[in-house]
Amino acid sequence: MRLLIGLSFVFVVIIATGIWANHSLKTSTEELLQNIDKIEQKLQSNQWDEAHLEFLELENIWGGKSKWWPAILDHQEIDNIEFTMARAGAYIEQKSTPLAWGHLSELRLMMKHIPEKEALKVINIF
Repeated sequence: MRLLIGLSFVFVVIIATGIWANHSLKTSTEELLQNIDKIEQKLQSNQWDEAHLEFLELENIWGGKSKWWPAILDHQEIDNIEFTMARAGAYIEQKSTPLAWGHLSELRLMMKHIPEKEALKVINIF
């Protein structure tokens, strides 16, 4: 009986941790996506200096959020995000509109993909 109770407790803890991790991941990506929106708004109105400041804020937020992501996500996916952020930052700094927009949209797609990929769904299990 004790074994059953102990196993049930461990099972509940694992499920609760998974739900918490998915929720935290989704919240983090939503915050990062909002920041990307702000950058795009600044680029749309040709406010390059403000867009660069918003991008620095995005990097700062990413630095805080990405510390716990390797425990949940594939390291290659995190590296791809960081490479894309570096390219987008360089293009914003150089005021290259098409390249900045392209890499920001790639970054947006990567961010949207993360919670979908990690969500607890039958498709993701099989």
